[in-house]
Amino acid sequence: MRIPAHSVCTAIRTDIVSGVLPRGSRLAEEQLARRYGVSRVPVREALRTLESEGFVTSRRHVGAFVAEPSEQEAADLLEMRALLDPLGAARAAQRRTDAHLKVLRGLVRLGQQRARHGQGEDLRSLDAWFHETLAQAAASPGLTALLTQLRQKIAWMYVVDQPSRPADVWAEHGAIVDAVARGDAERARALASQHAERWRGVHRLRRPDRVRASQHPVNTGGPRN
Repeated sequence: MRIPAHSVCTAIRTDIVSGVLPRGSRLAEEQLARRYGVSRVPVREALRTLESEGFVTSRRHVGAFVAEPSEQEAADLLEMRALLDPLGAARAAQRRTDAHLKVLRGLVRLGQQRARHGQGEDLRSLDAWFHETLAQAAASPGLTALLTQLRQKIAWMYVVDQPSRPADVWAEHGAIVDAVARGDAERARALASQHAERWRGVHRLRRPDRVRASQHPVNTGGPRN
């Protein structure tokens, strides 16, 4: 697989989140460079960035490894999202554009339609798209980046079960969008907070032995620790 050098960080992060590069596995620069079809320089830069994000750890005189967050660290991710999602919704109510609102309303319509027909896989991607758009509508690059990183880490650490009543999820999404459309920041904040708390229980901690295997396993070099 050959990718542009500037996309190496995204590619490695994606492979970590999906489990292609399992938690605790060594990240050998030379082998990663061969995998992505780049030199070792962008790989080294990417690993530094991913270490600052918490996806990678480095060990003196040994090298870089995929991080192994504790259960407490994983629980903290959900708590942080429960705090930041409402802030994002409030900011979206104050700063959203008509384009953001159009996309959000379209996603709610699609989500409600898919929920009625029990199309669970579509709902997962639509839910991610909805929350990403809501974060972008906050018009705060720093907050949007934090929320994006949280979503990626939660996907890395948790299996998200399909809610027993997905229509309720999309009804709540619709109510949040209505508050955003009215510019009611406090209502949007309250609804987003209730939404985050209500559906926290669908997150099930992903154990390392449950990480999805790649169809093309990657030899990342060195023993697992």
